[in-house]
Amino acid sequence: MLTKLSRLALSAAMGLMVLGCKPVHLDDDRPENARDFPRSKRDVAKIVGTQFSTESARDKRNESQVVMDIARLTAGMSVADIGAGEGYYTVRLAEVVGENGRVLAQDIDGEALARLGNRVSRERLDNVSIKPGEVTDPKLPANSFDRIFMVHMYHEVTEPYAFIWHMRPALRKDGEVIVVDVNRPTQKHGIPPKQLFCEFEAVGYQLMEFAERPDIAGFVARFKAVGERPEPMSIQACGTDGQKSPEPR
Repeated sequence: MLTKLSRLALSAAMGLMVLGCKPVHLDDDRPENARDFPRSKRDVAKIVGTQFSTESARDKRNESQVVMDIARLTAGMSVADIGAGEGYYTVRLAEVVGENGRVLAQDIDGEALARLGNRVSRERLDNVSIKPGEVTDPKLPANSFDRIFMVHMYHEVTEPYAFIWHMRPALRKDGEVIVVDVNRPTQKHGIPPKQLFCEFEAVGYQLMEFAERPDIAGFVARFKAVGERPEPMSIQACGTDGQKSPEPR
């Protein structure tokens, strides 16, 4: 007859067999390269398309010019367009940085990148290159960019701490991240500014400028990296009130 200890051991072994002989981890639902980072405590908007609005409507508001002026974009700069989608910003950034500048368009949507590639070829944008990214890492080359643009896409990032942590080394000295979004809950395809500020600060960025711009139906925020990049396990998640939370991960 089995002793009580033996029965417990047999029960545990059978449980592992049911689970495929693999122990259950709380982070099994997350990408492996995000598991050292805190979970986001806010909602994440579903990706419903690769266009924020029609290009004509955005040009009527003079959106791209407003954003590029706030970003202090000049000829010869190297920039990245994260979540490039159909390329509204990509083609306009390419025009401003000119033949001596570079634009890297990145997205996780392969079909959108294919369409953008066709547009780049059709419009002969020789200063534009295209590269796929990951949901946790934009896969940008280190020390390469004067500006990184994240336009109407940050609220769709499922692992924000991992994403902007991996993005940080891509900035050159005095490089900046430019975030364009809308002041509303993330599940409604926007992000409250306090939430945005807290998440970037948690990964070692400093807010340089924030501008509410009703004329482009959103806001623009400029960040730069300061100090040493924090270790992933030391990053403290932000609550939905835009404050760092002491709660366990």
